[in-house]
Amino acid sequence: MKKLLSVKYSPGAFNAAMLILRTGAGVLMLSHGYDKLIHFNEKHNQFMSFMGMSSTVSYTLVVFAEFFCSVLLIMGLFTRLATIPLIIAMSVALIKAHGGDFWGDGEHAALYLCTYLVLLFTGPGRISIDGMINK
Repeated sequence: MKKLLSVKYSPGAFNAAMLILRTGAGVLMLSHGYDKLIHFNEKHNQFMSFMGMSSTVSYTLVVFAEFFCSVLLIMGLFTRLATIPLIIAMSVALIKAHGGDFWGDGEHAALYLCTYLVLLFTGPGRISIDGMINK
């Protein structure tokens, strides 16, 4: 019981937690990006225009973030850089597409946003390609 109430953690537990968080978020977001990627021709004209960009450009940036940056996250390669487009995409999804509805339709975007912010601040952990490079 004492260990369950403790605020201490070991480096191994931290690295395992970052691996689970990083790969879990990456795999779950990858499915969204893959769906957008394989249906690019049908959906790119139906996507919202944002900040003066055409719907095709906006859609391309979202596919880049959700698919390609998720692959980088899963591998743990350029993790902090990969989270930046994902943070932007989830912020736009939450604020623009879901009208800032944190508790309703925007709940998933808010959860992903929080996850990517944690990864931006903490990094990927040792169990990653970034961790092997910095060793």
